[in-house]
Amino acid sequence: MFIAIPQQKMRTLFSICLIAFLITFSACKNESQKNSVASNYYAAVDSGVQVAGIKLIDVNTPVGKFKVWTKRIGNNPTVKVLLLHGGPAMTHEYMECFESFFPAVGFEMYEYDQLGSFYSDQPKDSSLWTTARFVEEVEQVRVALKLNKDNFYLLGNSWGGILAMEYALKYQQNLKGLIVCNMMASIPDYAKYNAVLRKEMRPSLVDSLQKYEDKNQFSDPVYQQLVLSEYYNKHLCRLPEFPDPVNRSFKHVNEEIYVMMQGPSEFKVGGRLLPWDIKKDLPKISVPTLTVGAKFDTMDPEHMKWMSTQVQHGSYLYCPNGSHLAMWDDQQVFMNGVIAFINGVEKASNK
Repeated sequence: MFIAIPQQKMRTLFSICLIAFLITFSACKNESQKNSVASNYYAAVDSGVQVAGIKLIDVNTPVGKFKVWTKRIGNNPTVKVLLLHGGPAMTHEYMECFESFFPAVGFEMYEYDQLGSFYSDQPKDSSLWTTARFVEEVEQVRVALKLNKDNFYLLGNSWGGILAMEYALKYQQNLKGLIVCNMMASIPDYAKYNAVLRKEMRPSLVDSLQKYEDKNQFSDPVYQQLVLSEYYNKHLCRLPEFPDPVNRSFKHVNEEIYVMMQGPSEFKVGGRLLPWDIKKDLPKISVPTLTVGAKFDTMDPEHMKWMSTQVQHGSYLYCPNGSHLAMWDDQQVFMNGVIAFINGVEKASNK
């Protein structure tokens, strides 16, 4: 039986159906675009057997050729971030937290163990452990990973911050942006600030630490436990328990290289880095630069704020609840700030 429908109602029904179709079509299109973006981001780059983005890179040194470990996550033609771990001679492991943030915003990222660190070759020639030699290593890694001024962001934490600044001073023509996390531009200034933090400790603890240090007993379990409980837990990472990646990085540290370059303890800077100071060179850095400081850091946050005013295009990120590993104990502030900086550079470069 045919039922006559008034023209006005027909128009209304047609409009409702059209809107429903457009909403459904738009949702399907958006979902398709999302799937396409995700599929591009995670698309395989290497042919043959897939190895989770891991690549061992040949590094030429004055004493021979060695291999260093890298791992790529994602694909992004304009944002590729190489992470430089601290130590010297820690590992990439404590920086694995970036995996929870960078892929979510589409940044291509590279984890990397520097020569001498656990996942890379560990030669014994002590002439290798100099800042200048590490800078050349980073440049060789950059070339092997095909990073360039149109996409290359360098992010260094602690010693990695030293390495990032030194790399920029020599090779900034290859950089799109520089991020220096929790590292001052002067080891002598760092040592002075370290002394300030030490004076805030109770006198009896300082006396106990001094007794071990006077006897050069830095590896004594009691001394190490005191440093861990009274210093690291307040100024290195303030979480109730150190995250597993942080513990693995400590477990795998190459102490021989660490002591040779940094010294026997956070309290006793005495290695090859002792005279390092580039404060006067900061104005030479012309690429967009973010410095990151934290309230409870072993590094002076005011110094790192000052650094951002010395480079030509500097920004500063302050982590009010963070320490030396603000990427862990003030994670949202740290990650949101770093991501916002990179997105800001991208927006400016697209104008």
